[in-house]
Amino acid sequence: MLFKDARDYQILFLSGFLFLGIFTRDWTLRLDLIGVLFLSCLLTQGFLSLAVRAIKQYVPQYHYDSQFYHLKNLLSISSLRSATITALGLCLLLRGNHWTTIAIAGCLAIASKFIFRFREKHFFNPANFGIIATLILTNDAWVSPGQWGTDWWYLLLFAGTGGIILKRVGRWDTSAAFLLTYIGLEAIRNFWLGWSLDVLQHQLTSGSLLLFAFFMITDPRSIPNATISRIIWAVSIAILTFIIQHAFYLSNAVFWALFILSPLTIILDSIWSAHRFSWQSNSVGRLNLGRVV
Repeated sequence: MLFKDARDYQILFLSGFLFLGIFTRDWTLRLDLIGVLFLSCLLTQGFLSLAVRAIKQYVPQYHYDSQFYHLKNLLSISSLRSATITALGLCLLLRGNHWTTIAIAGCLAIASKFIFRFREKHFFNPANFGIIATLILTNDAWVSPGQWGTDWWYLLLFAGTGGIILKRVGRWDTSAAFLLTYIGLEAIRNFWLGWSLDVLQHQLTSGSLLLFAFFMITDPRSIPNATISRIIWAVSIAILTFIIQHAFYLSNAVFWALFILSPLTIILDSIWSAHRFSWQSNSVGRLNLGRVV
């Protein structure tokens, strides 16, 4: 049923953010490029799901750790929810002038879920992978961290809606560890340089940073499973973000940090074992250990 799955809330909130950005922040988004992005994500999800099914016909036996095990469910409504969330995330963060750029982002974002897998789990956040891959492969893509401005009410908006999602998926520790570490590092730097609190406020009320902290870094299907692993992982991303931003002066440092450290999920899951998250559950917020989608 609708809103029994936490992704229904994600789709609702991300869609609201998109309309909010278009109508209140004067984003010059082209409707045709938005359409290309959604089509590229949904069609890639469907095509690769069918390809996996075809491959499975030639595999006589399946082991639980096989990357193809249970992937028959990837063409379900559940999988299309995930593809829609990826498309919305890319609409909110990525910009480009040509439809080919946008199509590349959508296709590579979804393909990363099928290609970069370990023990049935993809370890790259799809939207983040699509952003970084497009930045690397094309000269037409960019991310605009300042597009949301620095109004305080965005903090309340993203924290409130993100809190609803985190309550259902149980990954609040990841956002908390990332934000506390990053805020602490920025506060120390501002104090060391003798800057006022207004500078720190400007840095920490960035809409893109908050969107990243509450909706991207908390993706339960690509982050470590154990609580201690998630905390270590989130702290590491915050530290690397701080280093990249202030040593290499990249305004989109958070996305590079997540991309670089995503494979760390494999190591942390090997050290600290825990039940894997599944969107398919009997009730909201509870894990279903029998199915993995």
